[in-house]
Amino acid sequence: MDTTQKMNQVGINIQEKASVIWNVANSLFGAYKPHEYGLVILPMVVIKRFHDCLLPTHDAVVAKNKQLTQIGMAVKDPFLLKTSGYKFYNTSEYTFDKLKADPQNIKVNFEAYLNGFSDNVMDILARMDFFTQLERMSNAGLLYQVITDFCTEKADMNPEKISAVDMGYIFENLVQRFSESYDEEAGAHFTSRDIIYLMCDLLTDRMSMAEPGRIYTAYDMAMGTSQMLTCMEERLSALDKAANLICYGQEINPFTFGIAKADMLIRGGDPENMQFGDTLSDDKFNGMTFDFVISNPPFGIDWKREAVKVEAENKLGNGGRFAPGLPSKSDGQMLFLMNGIAKLKEKGRMAIIQNGSSLFTGDAGSGPSEIRRYIIENDWLDAIIQLPNDSFYNTGIATYVWIVTKDKPVGHLGSVQLIDASECYVPRRKPIGNKKVDITKDARDLIVKAYGAYRSDSFSAESVGKYKLVVKTKVLSTMSLGYNKITVESPLVDEDGNPILKRGKPQADTTKRDTENVPLDEDVDVYFAREVKPYSPDAWIDHDKDKVGYEIPFTRTFYEYKTLEPADSLAKKIETHERALMEKLQALFGNGGDIHA
Repeated sequence: MDTTQKMNQVGINIQEKASVIWNVANSLFGAYKPHEYGLVILPMVVIKRFHDCLLPTHDAVVAKNKQLTQIGMAVKDPFLLKTSGYKFYNTSEYTFDKLKADPQNIKVNFEAYLNGFSDNVMDILARMDFFTQLERMSNAGLLYQVITDFCTEKADMNPEKISAVDMGYIFENLVQRFSESYDEEAGAHFTSRDIIYLMCDLLTDRMSMAEPGRIYTAYDMAMGTSQMLTCMEERLSALDKAANLICYGQEINPFTFGIAKADMLIRGGDPENMQFGDTLSDDKFNGMTFDFVISNPPFGIDWKREAVKVEAENKLGNGGRFAPGLPSKSDGQMLFLMNGIAKLKEKGRMAIIQNGSSLFTGDAGSGPSEIRRYIIENDWLDAIIQLPNDSFYNTGIATYVWIVTKDKPVGHLGSVQLIDASECYVPRRKPIGNKKVDITKDARDLIVKAYGAYRSDSFSAESVGKYKLVVKTKVLSTMSLGYNKITVESPLVDEDGNPILKRGKPQADTTKRDTENVPLDEDVDVYFAREVKPYSPDAWIDHDKDKVGYEIPFTRTFYEYKTLEPADSLAKKIETHERALMEKLQALFGNGGDIHA
């Protein structure tokens, strides 16, 4: 079974499991509005997952805790963690079945159960504000029913039945449902697996496994439920089973953060590597760098609330993350781009999703242009891949994966590869939100093949279902992406048409001021003499206003002009169609095709 088939099968199973869990929300009807269901369902799933993981060692942990208390042991954590088999534990005597058996004392008993968790779990529940919901459910008389619903076999989340990866799918599905019910953008929280796998494949392509068993680090600055990091673990393990990936992530949404931290605890990682907070204004990994950065940060979201701290860090110059410049306050995605670059090791690689504005927004000298200039002139931009439209749950616009590396192969130096994969997909039978296409394994393999070739070319393949997959690539020099913006001045003249001089020099007529963008690989004076002087002999360049700009002309690069069909040819086709239509009408009705005769 290939990856795509596996994903489809897992998707069916996970959809069913998530539906069962979400149906618990029926118990909340009346006391909660539909858009509030997730406030209960998401933390309850986290709690039940912890419960089912700990159930096999529950009695042993309770006994060990009593023993340690009797001998006056002050530091219990190491012993309890070892007994539980996880990096968390619960010392309460209660289980969900025991809670169910005592409906009269459900609130007191459930609180006692929750307070039995280790501090790292309590932090998750606090972030999710679950204790507020517990009180609310109790006051509404719903708490017992909700716990009873989670006691069913269909709600069993034992890790032997549901792997960490599959649990990640369930969390993703539930977050999507919660977002939709709240009329919130689901894509703000997670990215579909087909795109994640593509990003992972691009990051690990050309990787040398000359050091088997090496320890790598990966970072996601907007991790959501942390599934990008989980997939990176999968991919790295497939390349080298002895390799170890240590994951780090930061997230601002308390619910998805709680899910990510819970997932890390259950998988045996360090929960402190999952940090809560705003990446732009409160960097939890200041000074740290990583082998891989993989992320789908929000785009089209303003950064006004982070402005004070971001602008202060910009003024630090090279001492901060945002030295090159600042984008418009209406769209902070390029701030995440710079943050990712600041987090890369000297040989680190980053895959980050951006929308089209990062390619061209901003004139020469503007913040966005200066950011592009910083990346391109340092020769860190390796490739940009345009994804098919309608690849995401929350948007149908054009999106791009930027591959940034501080250790470009020798053959890539001084160049950037643009990859048009907009026609490399398979249509979905049933859309999910705005997502109408899948980047299947065949499609991913073709994109990675094109990336690996690193040449201007066209690649094609046939996917399952006879879908034609096409990828087009262009390799451009980094210099071709830049331009000198020059200011062309013309003299201010008097009533007789004579130039007005000031200190012996002609004054500029601001109404006639113009600008020209001159490619970086062309001499400005040669360009000026050829393109301007013949039409404005008295014009000159004000070099004090010279600026360097960069843009990435993705659409223009792949534009293919199609010659229009000659008018006489079109007329003949129309005539032929008309004749054929009349013959059919005549055969059907007679009378020369007149249906009213």
